[in-house]
Amino acid sequence: MKSVVDINCDMGEAFGRWRIGDADDKTLMPHISSANIATGFHAGDPNLIDETVALAASHGVGVGAHPGYNDLQGFGRRKILGNSRELVNDIVYQVGALREFARRHGVAVQHVKPHGALYMEMASNPELARLFVDYLRKVAPTTAIFCTGGTQTHKAALDAGQPFACEFYADRDYNDNGEIVFVRDAGRPDPDVLAKKVLRACQEGRVKTVNGNDIEIEFQTICFHSDTLGAFDIVTRMRDLLVANGIRIAPVSQILGN
Repeated sequence: MKSVVDINCDMGEAFGRWRIGDADDKTLMPHISSANIATGFHAGDPNLIDETVALAASHGVGVGAHPGYNDLQGFGRRKILGNSRELVNDIVYQVGALREFARRHGVAVQHVKPHGALYMEMASNPELARLFVDYLRKVAPTTAIFCTGGTQTHKAALDAGQPFACEFYADRDYNDNGEIVFVRDAGRPDPDVLAKKVLRACQEGRVKTVNGNDIEIEFQTICFHSDTLGAFDIVTRMRDLLVANGIRIAPVSQILGN
């Protein structure tokens, strides 16, 4: 059973006057412990990045970079062909931007979590995963990588000795191989059902798959998405149930000791 766990959520995923989801960042931020902040390619702009970093810092939330494909129109959910070096350079560019805003507000970049289609591509592409981890190892050896356990990203971090945190997805289903079941529209899930699913994962290290089977799951951080309908109810029910059962919520940096 876990005594402490992180809750992470994607933040700053807007652009100018365009917004996504039915819960704003100011409402969600007090209830999470790590924020994956969009860095301008799939969402976000300089003013919004600055505001989101400041908001996270004011709540003691761990600041993370959330780089994606250069795809504002598709919200970074479409794969863009490119060689691994070019893709990692895109990541370097985005993480560097967030790092400057973090320095401006007196906080460190706690973690990096690729977004959407880039996250999925890295999970299955060993060359991309290795080059990404090599980059962080050289410039930010204490910065954690958020990833799914057993993926190429996870394996590359393990091999290089780079800190990592495996994720458990509160608002996504799993198949029997432990992979996330991708859906374009998750609808409006029942927050109480998701909270109980998360509590069981923390207490027993198990989750039920879409086929009705139980699989083991290891993680240090719980992810939910700010654009899932009912996101505020999801995070508040989930957090309240975890705390009521003696599980403390803390940023990944405290859990990993970085």
